Amino acid sequence: MTPDIRSARLSLVFASVAHTYSHLFQPLYYVAVLTLEDELGLTHGEAIQLAILGGMLFGFGAPLAGWLGDRWGAVTMMSIFYIGTGAAMVLTGFAQAPWQIMAGLGLTGLCASIYHPVGIAWLIKNAVNRGTALGINGIFGGLGPTIAALTAGTIITLMGWRAVFIIPGIIILMTGAAFMVLVAKGAIVESQTDRVPSPPAKKGDAVRVFCVLAFSMLCTGVIYQAMQSGLPKMFQLRLEDVLLGEVLGVSTLVAAVFFIAGLMQVIGGWLADKTSPKYVYIGAFVVQIPLLILLASAAGSLVIVFAVMMISANNGALPAENVILARYVPRSRRSLAFGFKFVLAIGFATLGVQLEAVLFDNTGEFYWLYMLLSGISLAGAFAVLILPGDRQSNATPQPAE
Repeated sequence: MTPDIRSARLSLVFASVAHTYSHLFQPLYYVAVLTLEDELGLTHGEAIQLAILGGMLFGFGAPLAGWLGDRWGAVTMMSIFYIGTGAAMVLTGFAQAPWQIMAGLGLTGLCASIYHPVGIAWLIKNAVNRGTALGINGIFGGLGPTIAALTAGTIITLMGWRAVFIIPGIIILMTGAAFMVLVAKGAIVESQTDRVPSPPAKKGDAVRVFCVLAFSMLCTGVIYQAMQSGLPKMFQLRLEDVLLGEVLGVSTLVAAVFFIAGLMQVIGGWLADKTSPKYVYIGAFVVQIPLLILLASAAGSLVIVFAVMMISANNGALPAENVILARYVPRSRRSLAFGFKFVLAIGFATLGVQLEAVLFDNTGEFYWLYMLLSGISLAGAFAVLILPGDRQSNATPQPAE
């Protein structure tokens, strides 16, 4: 194995592991909320809103991280990601008041915002089959909510909510230390070219693609954020006879849902490589519409079935979305472009968390939330129809710009 190939493979490994870490802090908190509501004397909506700053910075910090990634390199920025995210999570675990929890989650979100613009651009640069690589990487992202939901319930039951942030924070710090050792030894180096370059895009197409994706990515993000923040509470309410309101039972079920749904990203990525990413993307939106309507009124085991199917469709859209964006953005501006993507998909999409909190506190249920989300999915499907047709890629590597 040549040093370049070894570096590329290690880069893919650490990019995927970092994807899991970046998606830990929010779902960890959404399970911890079930305990914190009583401990802090807050309503469900008030406790949920403590996470909004972290969610916003997770998205709004992405353009700056992407801009720095294009200048400082992915390797440097990923080192900052590991150390900053791990340290911020440990600090959150020591918070004593609601504002301190909000500040700790905010710092965690700011440091975690490095991953999506830098890590995904880094992965695309090192991947041959981009859709498949993004799909596999997406599974690791889905493992974040899965691991968080499963471990949160167990850790809270055994050690309390503080350990739910301190233990993962220490693990992230240790991974960051290992990453920096490999960089120092030259096992991981900064690649200057794409392993499989994209053909140049027409200026008009590039502008049209980014405008359409700006709206569709916001739709996808709002739906996901609302589902992620509300799922533990919905299971606690609608499966009360089965789970008896136990946090461990709720978190285990949420973990299973996100794990199964995360696997869909491999299928979505494979389809994006083999067929049209545009139509894979449209199909994912269309499928979500009836599933959200069914989920609005579902009861019993159907709640689990429809939740798995809905989140699977939402996740399955992501590899195609990233492939489309990468095709129309110059490599030298790719991190910045992904940074602006995640301002929408994560930053502004925290509107989904706000919607979940407000609608639940005003209605005591999730019916109107899911009906509203079905309309958002319909709007996203119509927007994607405007995207241009697919372009074929030239497989001959090109020099760095």
